[in-house]
Amino acid sequence: MVEVTAAGLSQAAAASAYELFCGKEFRAMARLERLSHGERDRIFNELVVAFLVLIMLLLEAPDLRVSRELRNYFADLNKRIPEAYVEHLRTLGVESNHIGDWEKLISMRYEEYARDKHAVREAAMKIESAEKRLDLDGLSRIQLLVPVQAVSIGCHHHICRGNTDGQDDLFKQILKSLSKFYVELRIRLEGGKITPLTRARVALRRMLQRRRRR
Repeated sequence: MVEVTAAGLSQAAAASAYELFCGKEFRAMARLERLSHGERDRIFNELVVAFLVLIMLLLEAPDLRVSRELRNYFADLNKRIPEAYVEHLRTLGVESNHIGDWEKLISMRYEEYARDKHAVREAAMKIESAEKRLDLDGLSRIQLLVPVQAVSIGCHHHICRGNTDGQDDLFKQILKSLSKFYVELRIRLEGGKITPLTRARVALRRMLQRRRRR
């Protein structure tokens, strides 16, 4: 059961990455047509890994509203996500040396984005408290959005090879796609409990609006 679920989630991540990658807006903002085939492949790989890692961070989120039994299941499922995607690559005939590269990349990005959550949370708290007194509801909303923000920021950084100046529109496109995936998956995992996620959608819109005004 857990293997089947992991395979389904990993394929959902790949499909969402492909949808974003093929979108006209993303392709224009990332200037894909000007890039080499190898560089386009690198960008696509970063997108796939971003969606995979977002699933992993969501499955281990401390504020995920599920039972203890289900949380234990998610902990097991979390470990299977990279394995499931790598196994899919094997079925496609990907060579073993490239399989090893994928395993390293997923592990590296997971460690990086998980570590970055702390800085993202701190920055979000400063922004929120500057606008109004930070209450429990505000803290909960920040915690809810930390995974998708951390992954979006990191993915954008790697796609741009660190040169993110003037690339706000590209970031917003990445954030929008990852946020949609995150919210829809979280609703499914929590059994349709949408009230906190409704607040999260509002917070995401506010964040995007702030970036537009810069």
